[in-house]
Amino acid sequence: MHASGLAACGILPLVQPAATPSLTRGWRPGLLGDVVGLQARCYAKEWGFGTFFEAKLAREMSEFAGRYDPGQDLILSVVLHARTAGSITIDGSDPAAPERFLHLRWFIVDDSLRERGIGRALLDTCLGFARVTGRPGIYLWTFAGLEAARRLYDAAGFQLVEERVGTTWGTQVAEQRFVLALS
Repeated sequence: MHASGLAACGILPLVQPAATPSLTRGWRPGLLGDVVGLQARCYAKEWGFGTFFEAKLAREMSEFAGRYDPGQDLILSVVLHARTAGSITIDGSDPAAPERFLHLRWFIVDDSLRERGIGRALLDTCLGFARVTGRPGIYLWTFAGLEAARRLYDAAGFQLVEERVGTTWGTQVAEQRFVLALS
């Protein structure tokens, strides 16, 4: 019997066919909670970040959601098996952004999808969006030790312009600001 026939009878095959992740543009119900959860779990596991980080992330994403404007902001998410498995955001409406710069935020790819070019595709799509905005540049804050992301930023032409020890994420790390000129 074919797998779809088995499923119709309530019998699921032991091995599910490999699913292809899909890229979704824009806000969708549950995205805020999905991204906060994905980031909180990842950074707790890999860096020991705790409730301070999760609360800060939820607060900042919530503030962004309240002013989200698809004309100047871009949200991309990767969906696999009906769950968010990656995301990246261009925050073009950030009132704290210096000199009309775009703010790159909330970039993450689930462990299960790493090393497949998904992070590069997310970043490239964001940079394509950024280049047509007429803004002078794009910046991001991160911290030392995120080597895969750093390779992507370097390859895209971002420059490290500031580094300092800080506790922005609730844990002491070497915080880094990267900038990419767009014009």
